[in-house]
Amino acid sequence: MNQQKRIEIFRRWREANPHPTTELNYSSPFELLIAVILSAQSTDKGVNKATEKLFKVANTPQAILDLGEEGLKEYIKTIGLYNTKAKNIIKTCRILVEKYNSEVPEDRKALESLPGVGRKTANVVLNTAFGHPTMAVDTHIFRVANRTGIARGKTVLEVEKKLLKVIPKEFLHDAHHWMILHGRYICVARKPKCGACLISDLCEYKEKNL
Repeated sequence: MNQQKRIEIFRRWREANPHPTTELNYSSPFELLIAVILSAQSTDKGVNKATEKLFKVANTPQAILDLGEEGLKEYIKTIGLYNTKAKNIIKTCRILVEKYNSEVPEDRKALESLPGVGRKTANVVLNTAFGHPTMAVDTHIFRVANRTGIARGKTVLEVEKKLLKVIPKEFLHDAHHWMILHGRYICVARKPKCGACLISDLCEYKEKNL
């Protein structure tokens, strides 16, 4: 794909949705971190249902520690893998209290050292909470990048690096959200809605479903 096409794709997405953001509900970097940890292999809707109740009673590292692992599970038991997630969240909260004065660190290495936080989660927090121009490549972005031809790659990291290289700087801050939303609602896995797609004339997918 040539760069002119890429610029036009992102220009159209920006025109249609000038201020995209995550569909996870949060009001602080800490709430976002917990929501993203919970969202692994779960829907944002399901996470929002759980965190709506959880954050009313505990939305700081110390408050979640005070709940304890069993107490936390009561709030998140509707979410997939909740046992493992509860363990990781409690460990993460302890580290945040003891090492980071209860603040979420604005640093990739520090974020990735927290239990339950991988590169993708760190990228979401850096981009959405702190405004860093990062790309958190999930299944939606991986599919959209490969299918459209914006940035093809065999691995998540390969696609992430290509996207950071080819997306023009003016679009980079919001690119993550535009691509996720496009993958979630238009360029869906089984039967992409090419007829309703803003960029179908620019997309290089050979089996368009028009």
